[in-house]
Amino acid sequence: MENQVLLDTFWVLLCAMLVFFMNLGFASVESGFARSKNTVNILSKNFIVFAVSSLGFYVLGWGLMFGDGNGFIGTQGLFFTSGVDNSPAIGDAYEGVYSAISWAGVPFWAKFFFQLVFCGTAATIVSGAVAERIKYVSFIIFSFILTLLIYPIVGHWIWGGGWLAQKGFLDFAGGTVVHSIGGWAALTGVIILGPRVGKYTKDGKINPIPGHNMGLATIGAFVLWLGWFGFNPGSTMALNPEAISHILVSTNSAGIMGILVATAVTWKVTGKPDLGMSINGLLAGLVAITPACAYVSIPASYLIGAISGIIVVFAVIKFDNLKLDDPVGALAVHLANGVFGTLSVGLFAQDGITGITTMNGLFYGGGFKLLGVQALGVVCVAAFVLATSAITWIVIKNTIGLRVSLREEIEGLDIGEHGNQAYPEFVIRKPSYIHVSEDIHAVSTGNITPKKAKIK
Repeated sequence: MENQVLLDTFWVLLCAMLVFFMNLGFASVESGFARSKNTVNILSKNFIVFAVSSLGFYVLGWGLMFGDGNGFIGTQGLFFTSGVDNSPAIGDAYEGVYSAISWAGVPFWAKFFFQLVFCGTAATIVSGAVAERIKYVSFIIFSFILTLLIYPIVGHWIWGGGWLAQKGFLDFAGGTVVHSIGGWAALTGVIILGPRVGKYTKDGKINPIPGHNMGLATIGAFVLWLGWFGFNPGSTMALNPEAISHILVSTNSAGIMGILVATAVTWKVTGKPDLGMSINGLLAGLVAITPACAYVSIPASYLIGAISGIIVVFAVIKFDNLKLDDPVGALAVHLANGVFGTLSVGLFAQDGITGITTMNGLFYGGGFKLLGVQALGVVCVAAFVLATSAITWIVIKNTIGLRVSLREEIEGLDIGEHGNQAYPEFVIRKPSYIHVSEDIHAVSTGNITPKKAKIK
């Protein structure tokens, strides 16, 4: 028993560290997809967001999520008031306080850290969608509230023994708990914040704003790919050879199909294979398989990845046509495919395929029961996160403000927010920026009036 606890603890902590390493991946992808003048800002947001998330989850989030209580929220063990027994005995140390996670036979703080890195990932998803125009402090405050209250409450419904768990809702590694929560929160932020200056013209034309460093974005994609091999298999929270092996292959299978299909679809639609869309195809496949990785066969994981590759391409196009400005495609990747992945459990799940008892999905004789529960979860999580996130964004907007000034946005958030530059040696070679007064509304449509614009 002692050797098993040691092995399980090593596995859980190794996977937790891989998930933590995904912060570098997000920072690299987001900064690579953005313009050079906002690089420091994006890197700084991704750097500080894990610190903010760690504090919020420790202060209250853990107790709300895993504390015993009612179907909606944890009410016991808040602020660790019940104390912590760090012994690795299964169940006994936490029964009656954190019983929803008592099944995992590793020490308490191993459980805490593993769940913490998932919480931090949800907050990081928001960063890319609102990039290049949000105030630094406003993003910090929103991230703190998300990880303190919003994420833990939904997490309690699904992973904390709450009402969705009691109905049989399945989300193995966080397709809803992590990706959909981050995606819905990002969607409200994008709507309330508005698009970047010059992204959409008055006549509805979409102006592409390319990223400045695809090499950095590609490095970030590989880091995320590696991190997902901790994200999904680590959710066993035990060194179970059969389950881990299956989940590793199902995760990779969906990811590679996301790349291939997104690349092919983009090539067909635009006439060129786009690297940025290939990267988002990979991430879409990995997101889509996340809730289902332990419940579906390997052939089904290939199919899920292929469908996600189609979804991500047309979701990017649709969000752009709706004037929802998402610089990195986070909505198409995490929201659209988080929802699809959650529903795919209800379609493709096979009872006991990795030794885990579950229900069969629609295509394996289970009828519509599991699919109905998964759909109910999608709708209820969407309603709750949209409402709470919107309230949070609006309160921030009407108090300290949400968006940087027009001048800061045009010159770059690196200078305006941080007084710093990622590439200072390039500045002397760059054309001078157009400096405009704060009241020139025409700039937002790309139509700058020469008489009112001061060229420096």
